[in-house]
Amino acid sequence: MRGFVIGAVVSAGFVFSIAQAGSEWGMPLGASYEGLEGKPRPVTPAPAELGPDERATISVFERATRSVVFIANTAIQRDFWSLDTMEVPQGSGSGFIWSKQGHIVTNFHVIYGASSIKVTLADRSEHQAKLVGADPDHDLAVLQIQASDSALEPLAVGVSHDLRVGQKVLAIGNPFGLDHTLTTGVVSALGRTIKSMSQRTIEGVIQTDAAINPGNSGGPLLDSAGRLIGVNTQIISPSGAYAGIGFAVPVDTVNRIVPELIKHGKLIRPGLGVSLVPDAMARRWGIKGVIIGKVARGGSADRAGLRGVRETATGRIELGDVLVAVEGKPVGTMDDLMDEMEKYKVGERVKVDVMRNNKRQTVDVTLQAVN
Repeated sequence: MRGFVIGAVVSAGFVFSIAQAGSEWGMPLGASYEGLEGKPRPVTPAPAELGPDERATISVFERATRSVVFIANTAIQRDFWSLDTMEVPQGSGSGFIWSKQGHIVTNFHVIYGASSIKVTLADRSEHQAKLVGADPDHDLAVLQIQASDSALEPLAVGVSHDLRVGQKVLAIGNPFGLDHTLTTGVVSALGRTIKSMSQRTIEGVIQTDAAINPGNSGGPLLDSAGRLIGVNTQIISPSGAYAGIGFAVPVDTVNRIVPELIKHGKLIRPGLGVSLVPDAMARRWGIKGVIIGKVARGGSADRAGLRGVRETATGRIELGDVLVAVEGKPVGTMDDLMDEMEKYKVGERVKVDVMRNNKRQTVDVTLQAVN
């Protein structure tokens, strides 16, 4: 009862305050206020139609979202106390439909360590996916799902070699697990290099200021016509969220690697048929170039007469050939050599410059398939 009395006193005081305020405003208590602030603002008529750029952006988004998917990655873990196994969410990202056969392209880091992968299409249908192939060096992976033909809308593929700084781009994905989200921007720079999870350098990367947040990874970067020009993969940000610098693997690289992953499950690389001495050891010895460690018997390098490190009869280690250039392009590290090799195909002949006994020589080598 005491509480009720206190409440009544407070309520009475509140009513008194309102009445006093109403009196100060020159308005009787309970009367409706008819001023501008008491009514909705007049609605300004919309223009007859949206601008051409807005219409184009909307059209691209509506077409492309049919091809963009959400990817959820779970891992099997065992409970420490009960020893029961359970599926634990491990991460999520985006991807896009590559073919009518249900192939989905995404980043390798989106599905890394997954025991189970679930793909959600634009029509909200969920599908279990299997991993078809992966290339950690370029942060790319291909999944496959079983879905109806009508639900599979492959994304249009463009090119990246003719992009220009300032060109408009659009990024579509599922940041923070939200539904399809569009961000726009421009190509900020071209020819950037970034490190993949395997610490290999990815060349020719596109830099953009289109917002790429967690969950956008693996989603498409599009040009103004809605064509794929890159796969969103990384950001630079102290906070882990958008800070104006995002990177995408160029579509010319994607279009070269994805068919290999679908066909072989991995990237078939051209090479010399040699093993190499680690760069750190070469630097320790003061040698500039890439030291050939061993030459595979019967391989391309062996047939071309290249030499590896050998042990003399007295037990002394004797250096063989040191690779210094491929088709005139200098190579100073193993990473440099692998980047140059990727420009060619298995079966092509290339000129390789080596240092042998302090003399530079050029050797023709037919490239072979290497793992």
